[in-house]
Amino acid sequence: MHKSMLFFVFCLFLFTNGIAQPSSVWNGKKCAVVLTYDDGLNVDLINAIPTLDSLGLKATFYISDYFDGLHEQLLEWRKAATNGHELANHTIWHPCEGGRAGREFVQPETDLNNYSVSRIIKEIKSMNTILKAIDGKTKRTFAYPCGDTKIHDTTYLDGLKNEFIAARGVKSEMLTADKIDLYNIGCFMINGQTGEQLISLVDQAIASNTLLVFLFHGVGGEHGLNVSLTAHSELLHYLKKQEKEVWVTPLLEVATAIKSYQATNK
Repeated sequence: MHKSMLFFVFCLFLFTNGIAQPSSVWNGKKCAVVLTYDDGLNVDLINAIPTLDSLGLKATFYISDYFDGLHEQLLEWRKAATNGHELANHTIWHPCEGGRAGREFVQPETDLNNYSVSRIIKEIKSMNTILKAIDGKTKRTFAYPCGDTKIHDTTYLDGLKNEFIAARGVKSEMLTADKIDLYNIGCFMINGQTGEQLISLVDQAIASNTLLVFLFHGVGGEHGLNVSLTAHSELLHYLKKQEKEVWVTPLLEVATAIKSYQATNK
């Protein structure tokens, strides 16, 4: 066979096996998976981080203090950051839009309907200050509490894009790097799924060369939105097993790679 034909066949092989896809942005792997944990719950420190650390996996923790427990967690969060986990901004008081079905938990003082844009900007900046005091870092990502991106008609993060590399929303989607909106990154909210179901999402990301973001709240309890310890462990062990194909890293690192990719592939 002629050398040029051999090269063509080789390139076709690489392409069809996902190696020469534009998603090479995923650190040379087939896809990226980001594990995110919301609210800074105690179970993050008790259940999630020990399992992650035992496997050498790094995650993103969106911290808030609506339950008034952050002061007792400071040393543990500092240790987590030193060990490579991302501490990220989820506001201080976790304000959400109340007055609609499923939002009965929203109190008047933390109802976005009662916020101004300037108020939430101050709250978000204050949370960045708190996080910097914990880990000494300045680069962050953000997650919208309850997935709410607006106060009335205003997208409140517009004036803060210089403060964050990216922001995570709640839309269930897996996208290639060129399609991702860095200030509303999609994710899959986990509540009661089995390990098999979580692993299936990973397999879909591998097959489609996309970004998959998991959103966890409770891990073995402490929150109404919960994943069992067994399912969580099964997912993490599968990710470790697939690390030659899957880039598992905090959202800050993935978003930085996406930003660079998008800037050079306009």
